[in-house]
Amino acid sequence: MDTQQQKQSATQGAKVLMVGAGGIGCELLKTLALSGFHDIHIIDMDTIEVSNLNRQFLFRRSHVGQSKAKVARDAVLRFRPHIKIKSYHANVKNPEFDVDFFKQFDVVLNGLDNLDARRHVNRLCLAADVPLVESGTTGFLGQVTVHVKGKTECYECQTKPTPKTYPVCTITSTPTKFVHCIVWAKDLLFAKLFGDKNQDNDLNVRANKAASSSKETEDVFERAEDEDIETYGRKIYDHVFGYNIEAALSNEETWKNRRRPRPIYSKEVLPESLTQKNGSTQNCSATDSDSTVSAMPLLGLKNPQELWGLTQNSLVFIEALKLFFAKRKKEIGHLTFDKDDQLAVEFVTAAANIRAESFGIPLHSLFEAKGIAGNIVHAVATTNAIVAGLIVIEAIKVLKKDADKYRMTYCLEHPSRKMLLMPVEPFEPNPSCYVCSKTPLVLEINTQKSKLRDLVDKIVKAKLGMNLPLIMHGASLLYEVGDDLDDIMVANYNANLEKSLSELPSPVINGSTLTVEDLQQELSCKINVKHREEFDEEKEPEGMVLSGWTQSPATNGESASTSNNESAVDVTENSSGPEIACKKRRLSEIQPENHKRETENVESEDDDDLMEIENPTTLSKKKKRVA
Repeated sequence: MDTQQQKQSATQGAKVLMVGAGGIGCELLKTLALSGFHDIHIIDMDTIEVSNLNRQFLFRRSHVGQSKAKVARDAVLRFRPHIKIKSYHANVKNPEFDVDFFKQFDVVLNGLDNLDARRHVNRLCLAADVPLVESGTTGFLGQVTVHVKGKTECYECQTKPTPKTYPVCTITSTPTKFVHCIVWAKDLLFAKLFGDKNQDNDLNVRANKAASSSKETEDVFERAEDEDIETYGRKIYDHVFGYNIEAALSNEETWKNRRRPRPIYSKEVLPESLTQKNGSTQNCSATDSDSTVSAMPLLGLKNPQELWGLTQNSLVFIEALKLFFAKRKKEIGHLTFDKDDQLAVEFVTAAANIRAESFGIPLHSLFEAKGIAGNIVHAVATTNAIVAGLIVIEAIKVLKKDADKYRMTYCLEHPSRKMLLMPVEPFEPNPSCYVCSKTPLVLEINTQKSKLRDLVDKIVKAKLGMNLPLIMHGASLLYEVGDDLDDIMVANYNANLEKSLSELPSPVINGSTLTVEDLQQELSCKINVKHREEFDEEKEPEGMVLSGWTQSPATNGESASTSNNESAVDVTENSSGPEIACKKRRLSEIQPENHKRETENVESEDDDDLMEIENPTTLSKKKKRVA
């Protein structure tokens, strides 16, 4: 059988699971269909947003608010009607997507936007013994990696920094963290009000009752020459915190399993006239420097670390907006957010806090908000297309069982040695990985002061990524989550949560060993407890230290902390494709300094293409390659 026949046999007979139908997912589904795959299943919990349309080409404006997975399926079936595509508008972490569900597939292809879901899928693939092809993009950077149980490292074998990138659909529609509100206030609202007003973003959405008014059908962000600044400010306030929230609430599907936000209108929180209450902006304390203009003195606010309530944030929002028009009118239209611009920081903090109040998210001080603000990397459709193609190439290799040809491929922003795609041979499983190698973890904790709740929230859920944890000490069951528990058991476990570790029915002290399991993920690991009295509040704010969960092994007698610049990996250089290895070279020779970029310093505007990119220049030394 020739190569083409082998490929056709592998693709047509394969049953493939795609997780994610966004930036990468749209390109991937199209490429799978055009490459001969006949049985494809797609899981995605998101609905289509206006901001998706510039790169997720299977969607149109008429699809806004509909399921991504379903619309993507329908779009591809229009030009490949003979193939089978099944869509699931659901969260991949839902109970129905268990190990048995995963076992029916020949390969799983990830196009996810968060670390938690990626870890969950990785563990289910390991439990089901199904190969996983992982991917991600950030701007012009991208990567595709292959994970096969027992042959290559799993997704969690190497350190994955918690991503600081934020999906646009989360920012605009379903924020769950304060940082989402900051990004919304800074990169959408501030930019729309004081930057280029012609930009199109989801802030232009209008509620049905707003659309019925001829006055409101005009662009609310346009201020008439004779319009009072305070009136204009209230109009903006009502639009973004009131009308747009009501518009979002009209999509019942979105809020089926989420907390519903509360629309907020200015008349609910502000006095009728702010001028009488606070005085005129003409008497503000502005100096000759625009960056020092501030609304805080007008409102009697002095401490940037003070937590403002809804009314104070609303007052700052209106006063800051008035000051921009009164004192910095010439700059409006081409302003960009600057964390050193006091008035900009005040406006963004106030707007983020009002939005946080609407979505039930804890508020933050101006000092905290200023520290959260960061940079944005825009999504690039071409990168998504390249990565989708690479995913399919690796999927075909997996289906043909060409293990010697598997490659981890990195997309570079600039060519280096005439290379934009850098293929790297995958590595063997990390023997120190607690997920696929069952290596015990070590937890340093004050067993007399720390509660079981601290262990569950900060370690088991946050660090180990377990959704339905079960914790045992010897034969004693300390904590369990599940729908099948009776009221007495739930009460006992809840009572345990409030006890210190040493006060539990089976006391956890220095030298104790805990068994932590997640039955849904079929993952189990051991945690050796080491009592420690004191922790550095600045360096160890959680009051506990978990070691072993992200450690790379030392190799060939060398420390695992070897300088990145000295790390060498096998990289293929060839003229006929990424499969043929011709020469071993150091990554530092291929990837110059100006290509180095750490994802943890980036916030992405993409919503499905997010990556925790393993910068090829920072890969740790590995002991062996996959043969």
